[in-house]
Amino acid sequence: MKYMVLVGDGMGDFPLKELSGKTPLEVATIPGLDFLAQHGEIGLVQTVPPNLPPGSDVANMSLLGYRPEEKYTGRGPIEAASLGIPMRPEDVAFRCNLVTLKRVGPHLIMEDYSAGHISTEEARILIQDLNQELANDKLELFCGKSYRHILLWRGGPEGLRTYPPHDLLGKNVYHAWLAYREEPLLRDFLVKAIKILEKHPINQKRAEEGKSPANALWPWGQGRTPQLEPFVEKWGLTGAVVAAVDLIKGLGVLSGLEVVEVEGATGYLDTNYEGKALAALEALKKHDFVFLHVEAPDEASHQGSVDLKIKAIQDFDRYVVRTILEEAPAHFEAYRVLAVTDHLTPIPLRTHSSKPVPFVIFDSRDQKVKRTQGFSERTAQESGLRLPDGQTLMSRFLEREPRLPQV
Repeated sequence: MKYMVLVGDGMGDFPLKELSGKTPLEVATIPGLDFLAQHGEIGLVQTVPPNLPPGSDVANMSLLGYRPEEKYTGRGPIEAASLGIPMRPEDVAFRCNLVTLKRVGPHLIMEDYSAGHISTEEARILIQDLNQELANDKLELFCGKSYRHILLWRGGPEGLRTYPPHDLLGKNVYHAWLAYREEPLLRDFLVKAIKILEKHPINQKRAEEGKSPANALWPWGQGRTPQLEPFVEKWGLTGAVVAAVDLIKGLGVLSGLEVVEVEGATGYLDTNYEGKALAALEALKKHDFVFLHVEAPDEASHQGSVDLKIKAIQDFDRYVVRTILEEAPAHFEAYRVLAVTDHLTPIPLRTHSSKPVPFVIFDSRDQKVKRTQGFSERTAQESGLRLPDGQTLMSRFLEREPRLPQV
């Protein structure tokens, strides 16, 4: 038996007025997901535990069958693991965005959490130049992809209340910035970074071209390295992750799953969807399990674009879900597919929600028609099936109980 988890990040939404009370999932043309729903088991799952932030870090850790309330320490150290950044137990890693701040009267506004989805090539030069001027034995930047980077604080403190920049879009960042003022070393680093970035030739060129300048760093999601038991020990299966973003790759590293690199995988709407699906099928030739993640619907949601979100969902369906359904029978005698979104990213909020998310489990051995309706938040709710957490979902999907950790 082969097991495939297909995650459309942030696909779920609220009913939208501009869609006559329907969600993007209900409006999108998604024959692949609809087929899974009509022939599989559909329901809702609570991926975000109470009192934890509804981020992709928490939700995808949950979908991998771990309990975030026991294992989660922060987003930064997960992404640091993906980049191979060595961390001691006392070190703290922040996810660090390149952002665009804009002064409007007396206020400083978060105009863009991604600095216009700055290219990795431009970002690498900015990070290198910032390190050359600012890095010391305590604070150092590490370059990731596009706007997503890491700030490592060796021997840094815990307990700062930082805010994800995508939660601050269009808002005054004054109160969020106060967290950095609590730590003078960090505050001075960030203030000096702003002065360097404002005058940097790359940002001057971006401004001339009408693009958002990367004029500030925004650290958040900090923590020390989490301890995850290997996936093979927990579930008795070897596996791989296929993703563009360091968050999912980091979860793969920390759980002992193979991280599969796919050319053209960007973490944005132009990602290589089909390449990811084919890479997942290839990985299953030597593994039992694969976790395939697509970031695009979430990015569209953060931008507040209904049209882009519908397109991202349709591309996920056509080039990931349908590629899997079309190709898997030629490779595997029996397989199960779990299609799910990690969290809702409602267009009206432009950030994440902790409400339960729709999922569907399809088994190639049982393809009788179970319902006429397709895949959506509404059909998942109407099914009456609601699972309390990701570990319960993974157990149901893999048809086995998690193994107790060895003492």
